[in-house]
Amino acid sequence: MPERPRQGLRPAFRRWRARRPFWGGLLLALGGGEILLTEKASLKVVMHIGMQGLAGYLLPTLMLILGLLILFNPSQRLFYSLTGVLLALGTWLTSNLGGFFIGLLLGVTGSCLAFGWLPDQEPRVSRRRRRRAARAAGQGLGEEAGEPA
Repeated sequence: MPERPRQGLRPAFRRWRARRPFWGGLLLALGGGEILLTEKASLKVVMHIGMQGLAGYLLPTLMLILGLLILFNPSQRLFYSLTGVLLALGTWLTSNLGGFFIGLLLGVTGSCLAFGWLPDQEPRVSRRRRRRAARAAGQGLGEEAGEPA
């Protein structure tokens, strides 16, 4: 049985990350975690918990769970991201103005990134590579046009 060359952890992680809306799920989960951390602030810092405190802990917990679900079940990313953006906007009222705006912005940004992610999209070609290819194609055409007939 021939031995396969061992692949490192980093290339395996990159392949895993490329098949899912990684940054969207991560930002949504970080936004929920940040809002949960601001809930533990002292009473001098807490501005408004609201709705007997339950929703103040429930919404960011659900944001955290949705962020993890986006990472580990990307096929349902549309539902998770729409729910995530609604929950993030709901924390404006229930959780210290959305974790003092930071968790709110992280949650909304992550949800939008997850919503806009396309699974079967070709990798983008950098501007530098496009210019290089255009120059190579232009030089090839110029040489052919400059030849005597």
